[in-house]
Amino acid sequence: MTCPAQLIRDRGGRIGLFVLDGLGGLPHPDHHRTELEAATTPHLDALASRSSLGRIQLLPPGITPGSGPGHLSLFGHDPMQLEFGRGLLEALGSDYPLAAGEIAARGNFCTLDDAGLVTDRRAGRPSDDECRRICQMLSQQISLDGVKVQLLPGKEHRFTWVLTGEALGATVTDNDPQVTGLQPLPFVAVDENSERTAALASEWIGKARQLLAQEPAANGVLLRGFSTRPEVAGFEEQYRLRSASLAIYPMYRGVAKLVGMEALDAGSHLTDQAEALRSAVKDDYQFVFIHHKDTDTAGHSGDFDAKVAAIEAFDSVLPQFLDAGLDVIAITGDHSTPTTMKEHSWHPVPLLVHSARALPVAGLRFTERGCLDGDIGTIRGPELMPLLLAHADRLDKYGA
Repeated sequence: MTCPAQLIRDRGGRIGLFVLDGLGGLPHPDHHRTELEAATTPHLDALASRSSLGRIQLLPPGITPGSGPGHLSLFGHDPMQLEFGRGLLEALGSDYPLAAGEIAARGNFCTLDDAGLVTDRRAGRPSDDECRRICQMLSQQISLDGVKVQLLPGKEHRFTWVLTGEALGATVTDNDPQVTGLQPLPFVAVDENSERTAALASEWIGKARQLLAQEPAANGVLLRGFSTRPEVAGFEEQYRLRSASLAIYPMYRGVAKLVGMEALDAGSHLTDQAEALRSAVKDDYQFVFIHHKDTDTAGHSGDFDAKVAAIEAFDSVLPQFLDAGLDVIAITGDHSTPTTMKEHSWHPVPLLVHSARALPVAGLRFTERGCLDGDIGTIRGPELMPLLLAHADRLDKYGA
């Protein structure tokens, strides 16, 4: 944390942190506008006209953040000092606590061709019901000596792979090549303690591919982000805030749970989240994290128009969020996912902070280039929480 604990008050305003996943973008090669610049966002524009604007550098310049490190940075942690894999967040987000000694990995069903090359890392995005069916089939028909493997179904092609047993380490490389046209990679133990985990993962994958051979699309499995559960300071302990998350996807509920937030039912749409936020404020949560995934999904697909539509969808529901009764509103991203790159990037993300203490700059929109001229400037990710606490009148003066 970047401010002394003795400065934090246990009273003050209510804070809402809205994270539009993969929000930042780069100019389209044809019309030279980013997705935010191309979007029609009357409500965001109106809010920007009475808010402070700036940018957040989530990790050191040039280093591209994954979703977990990006969120931890926003929540006030230094992700470079806190190592864990994505499997942990998927497990926590699926309401699986992941005990000490257990190993979790993020799973993707994928499509392999006759040569064993990955042709679709997401297996055509099967339905949630289809994902549950395949997970149940694999769970019932695969066993490994001396250990227990559990599959926790997620959304579409996603699931969590949990390994329980003795003498298991988590420093195992991924088998996901991250691109199509290549074969899945071999699992490699980075240290001696993880050799058994790598061998068991390889054995399980082999059995899974045999069972999946007749599936029309989901005939392969990719595992990444092997992890145990580290010790992380709780949100209430750090900030004296009763906190909650409104995230639809398990991974983001997971990262919120890791820092001690209570995961509330977020429904399945932005309008559900708006209603849930209203209820959370009435229930006296002082900090609520709201996550919007569709911007990132479109970024990874390289679909500029879809990312614009995802931004506009958020803008259309923004008035309902603003009516929930928050005193401080922050809108930003956990990383940039430009559609021109189809991947996360190292670029700073736009930031909007609205409160009674904001210092607006006339004529700026909430865009990558608009935020360059805002009064906040460019801050490090872990500096966001002290800024929001100050806007909420939750910090005492430092020094005499």
